[in-house]
Amino acid sequence: MQEKLEKINNKEEYALLVEELNQLLKKSPQEVVLLELLAKVHEKFQQYGQAINIYKNILKLVPDNSFAKSQIELLSTILRYTNTDIYASPNTNMDPWLE
Repeated sequence: MQEKLEKINNKEEYALLVEELNQLLKKSPQEVVLLELLAKVHEKFQQYGQAINIYKNILKLVPDNSFAKSQIELLSTILRYTNTDIYASPNTNMDPWLE
């Protein structure tokens, strides 16, 4: 599966891989390796919100999963900076030290 993840380049392949992983997860919904792979697929295609939700589900299954914790933190930071409305913030220079 990891090889498939590295080879996908377009949205059709992305959709097929997501569907395949979802089918596998229906059979074994608590398989952490499959959940991590699904989250990585979403990350690759910049579906960060979906990836964060999957990592949170992983933390429900394995509360001390450090990889899931770090990915949630990383993706949350990415979303915060990509979705920042510069007109809503007095920090118009986007200086992270001012937050």
